[in-house]
Amino acid sequence: MPQFFLNKRLIVLLVSIIILVALIGFSLRERAQLSWPEQFIKDTTGWIQAGVSRPVHYVAGFFENVQDLQNTYTENKELKTRLEELARLESEVQMLKKDNVELREILDKKDALSAFEPRQATVIGRNPDKWNELLIINKGSKDGIKKNMAVITAQGLIGKVKNSRSFTSTVQLLSSMDPTNRISAEIQADGESIFGFIEGYDNEKGLLLMKRIPFDSKVEKGQNVISSGKGGVFPKSLPIGKVVEVVPAEYGLTQTAYVKPGANFYDIEHVMVVKRGAVQPDLADMIDDKEEEL
Repeated sequence: MPQFFLNKRLIVLLVSIIILVALIGFSLRERAQLSWPEQFIKDTTGWIQAGVSRPVHYVAGFFENVQDLQNTYTENKELKTRLEELARLESEVQMLKKDNVELREILDKKDALSAFEPRQATVIGRNPDKWNELLIINKGSKDGIKKNMAVITAQGLIGKVKNSRSFTSTVQLLSSMDPTNRISAEIQADGESIFGFIEGYDNEKGLLLMKRIPFDSKVEKGQNVISSGKGGVFPKSLPIGKVVEVVPAEYGLTQTAYVKPGANFYDIEHVMVVKRGAVQPDLADMIDDKEEEL
């Protein structure tokens, strides 16, 4: 009996192999169309694959979209950081360009003022309440800076040293309304020199006032104004500005010229302090009222 069952199993196995080989051979031969079992299995398999693949693709696409959004957010953040850095670098480049131009102009001016012993300095402070009157530079008595030395930029004279400490100095601008802030000046006219004093500043017009010009002097618009060197402290020929208008002074005994300054008093970064090369006279011998005229 057991032997029979063993033989039966062997027979079933052989028959199954024969049927499988037959089916394989049948499926491999060229046919015009599939049999209905094959078609049924194929359609069922395709439907199952489609039913499974769509949710899988949807879920995969969703996670890919989330990942893309995260990447986009990260890239956007990095780009914003780079834009901010670029804006900062552009600002620094502009400042460096401005400083470079100013320093080059000052170096060119230094060659022209070699007889005046120029000393380069940088503005380190300005009082907002006295913006048009005072500024502080980073050079002091340790660097040879003394009271009443002329201070210029590449464009022209801006003022004088009001006081000097060890490492810093205070500069009084020409636009200061201090009545003792007077500069002996000269108008370069054709064939002659016309003298006067820079006294005061018109805030509304942004012009310096050159007073005490002789009433019979022929002053014209566009003439250059320079330091005369007659005050005993400032060197001669430091550029101040140009005449833009001339009006009679009080009582008609003298004239007053409005002078457009060559330097920009509002925006000052780099300056030069110049020491007069010639022997300086004693101011007490020049003025009786003890007022300071430079």
